[in-house]
Amino acid sequence: MEIQPQIVDVIDKGKPRRFVFVLLNNFTMLCFASAIESLRIANRMAGKQLYSWVLAGEGGTTVTCSNGTEFKVTMDLEELSREDTVMLCGGIDVQSATTRKILNWLRREARRGVTMGGLCTAGYSLAKAGLLDGKKATIHWENQDSFAEEFENVTLTKSVFVVDGNRITTAGGTASIDLMLKLIADEHGEDLASAVADQLIYSAIRTDQDTQRLSIPTRIGVRHPKLSRVIQLMEQNIEDPISPAVLAHDVGMSTRQLERLFRRYLSRSPKRYYMELRLQKARNLLMQTDMSVINVALACGFASPSHFSKCYRAHYDTTPYRERGTHAARLSI
Repeated sequence: MEIQPQIVDVIDKGKPRRFVFVLLNNFTMLCFASAIESLRIANRMAGKQLYSWVLAGEGGTTVTCSNGTEFKVTMDLEELSREDTVMLCGGIDVQSATTRKILNWLRREARRGVTMGGLCTAGYSLAKAGLLDGKKATIHWENQDSFAEEFENVTLTKSVFVVDGNRITTAGGTASIDLMLKLIADEHGEDLASAVADQLIYSAIRTDQDTQRLSIPTRIGVRHPKLSRVIQLMEQNIEDPISPAVLAHDVGMSTRQLERLFRRYLSRSPKRYYMELRLQKARNLLMQTDMSVINVALACGFASPSHFSKCYRAHYDTTPYRERGTHAARLSI
């Protein structure tokens, strides 16, 4: 038996709101599918077309997402109506996917007043075009370090999504659902948004006040308030590392107690754990930015390139220079 769509009272706002999904090369399917399916279900649950959409891409033919699936787009980077909403879909190596043609098109349409959104890593493209200057924004946690280094005029948050005027960004993945549920609720009421969430079996709806990463206790698998606080301090002070003695004092314990705490729960010293955090950030910056190796070293709290290279090689079994070269070679294949 066919299930009839649930009819939800909504405000009739005239013609459907059109979303233009611009697919960048190697975009992430999940963030795109989460957004477009939310709109489809909203139409179904309302019993009328509240939203329409088109797929666009540079060249106007096909775009390949990060899992290898090809999508046929229906339009090139064309002139839009001011009432349109652009949703730029990013993914792997967004820097290469953000071409000069994409940037020029974004700037042109933004000047005409079009609302611009960046899903997953596409916040980078909006920032590169200068469209997030003076705005709050978010991006996938893996890209936060490089984004913060490159775009100082953007107020970067760790939220799952951010709506700042006519600029929209999400952290990627299922954050697209949270964003779309907010837009649906704002335009057509909470009842419709809740009906869409039910259809998606999405019970934990997040707001722009929710952060994208799991809490520190969940990530490390240990619920110890002082340990969590020390790790939080470490993560917040990568460029200017804090000594174990100061960290211990800040949480009300001795350096020896801190050492025992780390070895008991994380099987490493505080110094070793801190070093791994700094090296992980360094690796992200090497992979995702054009920063020089010396600037990467300084951004991660290393006083000299030689010390940075030595620590990096000991941990990753390669040098920073080779790491960057190998990464560039993989992307060119």
